[in-house]
Amino acid sequence: MTGYRNVYDEVSRVSGGKAVLVAVSKLHPYEAVLEAYAEGARIFGENRVQEIEAKFPLPEERPEGMEVYLIGQLQRNKVRKAVALVSRIESVDSMPLIQKIEDESARIEKTIDVLLELNSSGEEQKAGFRSADELFDAACYIISSCPHIRLRGVMTVGPLGFDYDKNREAFIAAEQAFSRISSLSPDIDVLSMGMSADWKEALEFGSNEVRIGTAIFGERK
Repeated sequence: MTGYRNVYDEVSRVSGGKAVLVAVSKLHPYEAVLEAYAEGARIFGENRVQEIEAKFPLPEERPEGMEVYLIGQLQRNKVRKAVALVSRIESVDSMPLIQKIEDESARIEKTIDVLLELNSSGEEQKAGFRSADELFDAACYIISSCPHIRLRGVMTVGPLGFDYDKNREAFIAAEQAFSRISSLSPDIDVLSMGMSADWKEALEFGSNEVRIGTAIFGERK
């Protein structure tokens, strides 16, 4: 058994039932995914397209209700496979990537959900739009010019290490970016921030989706 049920209950308690839990299954076998599914998990987060391709059945062959989100950085040469394999890309971080996702989604006549990633901590090694203005411009472009992309919200990753004040600054920046674009469409309703070490703090600042792996599946090999 995984720890999914305990984590789900705790997230529900702290968030008042308002936060979605994404079970981050990267580097864990499909058998563990099925164990979590049996405990109630339906949304699984993966970092790499090639791992999704190797681990999961095709979408039409997966258990009922199982969804896979790509939460790691997406290279443009992997977009074709990503669009076919996942129901949401949570790490969209550039205009060229947006255009590639639109082109590949149009090719297979699919509408795919995306989140725009904000580099809210300003750390050079992290992906994401570097400013709220860039993210806003990207949001406007998707809504006006990308009929095969459904913009759902904003994602961010908190600062490396655990520092409450730095987390607070990053989460507030992401919440402000989310609030700014949420007026553009009723579909924009997801603010995804918070992982195993900082999800409770993220909920304090408006997150309604958290991405948790270790507490559910254990340490990765």
